[in-house]
Formats: sequence, structure tokens, C-alpha cells
Amino acid sequence: MSRQKVFRVALRGDELLNNPRFNKGTAFTVAERKAFGLTGRLPSKLEGHDSAIRKNSFLQSMKSQNLVLYYTLLSRFVIDSLKPIIYTPTEAEAISNYSHLFRRSEGLYLTFPDQDTMEEDFLEQTKGKDIDLIVCSDSEAILGIGDQGWSAIRGISSAKSAIYSLIGGIDPSHSLSVVLDVGTNNEELLNDHLYVGWPYKRVRGEEYDKFVDKFVQLVRKYFPQSLLHFEDFGVTNAQRILRRYRDSHAVFNDDIQGTGAVTLSCAMAAVGVTKTKLSEQRYIIYGAGSAGLGIARQLRDAIVSADSVPEAEANKLFYLIDKHGLIKESLGQANIREDLKDFVRPDDEWVGVKENGAGEISLLETIKKVKPTILIGCSTHAGAFTEEIVKAMALGCERPIIFPLSNPSKLVEVDPKDANDWTQGKALLATGSPFPPAKMPNGKDYVIAECNNALIYPGLGFGAIISKSKRMTDTMIIAGARRLASLSPALKDPDDALLPDFADAPQINFEVAVAVAEQAVEEGSADVSWKKEEARERVKQHLWLPIYGEYVYDKDGMM
Repeated sequence: MSRQKVFRVALRGDELLNNPRFNKGTAFTVAERKAFGLTGRLPSKLEGHDSAIRKNSFLQSMKSQNLVLYYTLLSRFVIDSLKPIIYTPTEAEAISNYSHLFRRSEGLYLTFPDQDTMEEDFLEQTKGKDIDLIVCSDSEAILGIGDQGWSAIRGISSAKSAIYSLIGGIDPSHSLSVVLDVGTNNEELLNDHLYVGWPYKRVRGEEYDKFVDKFVQLVRKYFPQSLLHFEDFGVTNAQRILRRYRDSHAVFNDDIQGTGAVTLSCAMAAVGVTKTKLSEQRYIIYGAGSAGLGIARQLRDAIVSADSVPEAEANKLFYLIDKHGLIKESLGQANIREDLKDFVRPDDEWVGVKENGAGEISLLETIKKVKPTILIGCSTHAGAFTEEIVKAMALGCERPIIFPLSNPSKLVEVDPKDANDWTQGKALLATGSPFPPAKMPNGKDYVIAECNNALIYPGLGFGAIISKSKRMTDTMIIAGARRLASLSPALKDPDDALLPDFADAPQINFEVAVAVAEQAVEEGSADVSWKKEEARERVKQHLWLPIYGEYVYDKDGMM
């Protein structure tokens, strides 16, 4: 698909080469080099690198110089091979060392002591821009490495924005990466004299809420039809912030809703294989943090929506387990977060069930009692799903559905190969990290689905943006999840993967975006004049592709 455009550009020489939106590098034509004063300014070749972190650094440098070249390089290679370089796991190393690697500004830095000038700083960074997407983080809970303070701008906000463009089709010049620097509790950073963030303990409570609210109100004021994406906020803030703003703006938390949505798609595909309903399952979720709770809520909401089950009844299908064991009444308020109250089990259900000395019920005892059909892990407790646990689950159902989702792979609750072997190939499996296929008893390879948020969140976001939705509703997310599930290879072959291959992520997210936009228009969340039937064509028309336009010098043109 070619969409070359002619741009009237007012930049010349170094100004043009230093602008990532318009820089073409060595792709400038001879006529353009003469017209824009570029002859003799451009390098003849790019140097290759071997290590992952050097590749990451090289790609980040390319991104700051030439957006089209950066995204073309990523899209022309198999996405699976470069995703680990620009995102997890390599980004973890880049983030943790960012103060030592810092070269130039990559987004908007909003620091707690400078909040009096927040609006001025916000407008300076967004002046003259049409912003559709804002990705922000306070980097308290970066997957696998925890609190990284100011460093989130590099590996979290910017990387998420890049994925939105690479496989979601969102114009990168219409996105903004933001870090909310409210300090850090990471002692290593606080003691590092090269740390360039605000070197104080994290702000909490009312002061924190006011700081975040001031930022959100600026987004609502100046970009009311943008999508505001929250990323890697701590468990004490993530759900609370999402709940506070979700009815007043199109906001999205990937750790909660993205993880929930892609897991819902996996579950929908799995029950499609077993020819049952979501409402007919018994769910154990091992790990009750932001991700675990987000999964529980997303599945619960889909049961309510798809199977017309009252919410109170749907809640009873879920059993959540955290460091205190099964979440039940007798744990007391001190050990149960407020946002878990929907899923607290009554004590009278567990009379006669074996407890430890602290009155806690283990995962194994819960499985023996509940006989779950779906077991989901998001605990980062490596090896938690032991052979005894997996076999105990397999006794209770014909095709146990097991999703060990913890990242990175070294923290996975069970190696899918082992789960496959322990269930004689009966388990329906999906993991949060890529794993090689497992052997079925008949010798066939069983492809392990990668339950990766990037299969769905770019499409969810693009669908909301293209429909100019006032909110990102639960029904829009469920529509996107249902569309992803409908593309499951397992629906054609029950022994195939539950989700499509990640290499097809651009096409998958296109379909998700169409489904979300259709739902937004149908339910009235959208703010557009076109009809639901036009959604596919509208999404296609607005897909951003990394293609150079033709430039004509005009001193009054684009800057």
C-alpha cells in the first residue's frame, strides 16, 4: 500500500536532519539534497552491532534521527526478532541504566517540585502538535525490575508508543511519551550520583493525587479526544487512578485492561475448543496484583456481558490467591486490599479444608476443593505450578486450561512443556513469554500461544482514537477481545495455538481496531458522524505507514 505525500517543508540543512519527523537520512533524493542544502551532509552507511543492549541503543539513536527509517527497519524484519530488542527483555537493562545512557530528551518530563510550571511545560512540548496518544508512567512497577524512578520515559512510555505505531498504525508524530517523576524508593538510584531524576523518596497520598490530577486535567483540556495510556503504576495506585478517570476521559491501563483483554481472548478461544461457556468455568488466579485483578475483572465483565449473568453471581466463579493464600474473609482488612472485595470468599465455604499455621489456604488445597477448569498465574513465583498441582487440576476436567503468564520467562509458574507432559497433552496452554512448542503424545508439535498484550492493546487504542471515543468502555474492550479470539488457530484445530502468531500482530491489531471502532459507534461512545459499517474503511484510511513523502521547499511550510 503506497501513500506517498508531498510536504511543503520550511526546514533546511541541520534543522531538517535533526528533525526525526522529516529526516530521511540517505533516502533524500538528489533534487531534495540540493533544494534543502543537504549535499555532503549525509553518512554513507550504518554500523551493525552484536549485543542486544548495543542494538537497543543504536535503534534508539535511529529513532531520534529518522522515524520513517526506524519503523521501516522494524517492520521489514520479523517483528518477533526485534520486539525483544526494543521492548522486553532488553529494555529492562536499558531502563535500569538510563541515567548512564542518557543522550537527549525523548518526551515530556513532569517533575513533582516543578508542578507550578506544569501547564507551561506541557504546552511548550505539545505546541503546534495534534496529539492522539499520550503514554505516561510513574515507573513504580516496571515488570521484572520494579521501581525505576525517572527512567520510565526511555523504556516504558517511549517503547509502548513505538509498539502502538509499529503494529497499531498510529502516527508517531501524534503521540507523546510522559514520565511523572514523583521520586523513587530504589536505594540504588538514590545513591547513584549519576541518577538524573528527582532524587527523593516517592511522594504518596494527597500530594501524589493532586500532581497526577493536574496532569490529567491538562490532557483533558488541550487534547480531549486523545487516548491516555497509563503504564506500570504501582498496585496501590493503578486501579484507583483508572477508576477515577475512566468515566471522564478515554483512559487505558495496559497492566490491568491490556493484560485482562488478551487473557480474555485466550479464555474465549479455549472455551471455544471445549465447546463450553465462560460462565461454566471455575477460575483460580494465582497472583492478585494489578494484573491478576485486571484479569479477574475482565473475565467477570465478559461473563456478565456475554452470558447475561448477574455480576454478584459471576464474582462467585473466581478464587484469587496472593501471598496470604486464598483471599477469604478471615484474612481480615489488613491483608485484603479494598479493590479485591468483589472476590473475597466466605469462610463457611472452607470448613474442613486444610490450612497452615497462619490460617491460610494454599493453592493446592484450593485446587482440590474447587476443581478449577482455568488456572491463571501472574505471581512471578517461578515454578509455583508444580507437577502435583497440575495433575490435581487435570483430575477435575477433561482439558485443563492453564495460563502461566508471569514475565520474564525465568519467573513463569510452570514451563509449558512440563504442563503438557503432566497432562498427557490435554492442557490448553498460553504463556506471557515466548516458549518453544511442546510435543503431544502423538508426536505433533503443540504451539504455545504467547498471551502478549501487544496482540491487542495497539488495536484497542487505535479503535478508540479513530472513533474519537469519549471513554474506553468495557464493552469496547470485550469487542476487541472477541475479535482477537475469533482469529484463534485452535478454533480450526483444537491442538493448535490459542492465539495467532505474534508475527501477524499488525494484521491482528487492525481487526481489533475495527471491532473497537464498530462497538464505539454502535453504543454511542464515539464522537464521529460516520456509521458502524464504515469503521473498517476509516481504520484503513488512517493507518500510518513508514513511507517517505516528497518534499518541496517552502519557507512558510511545515516546521
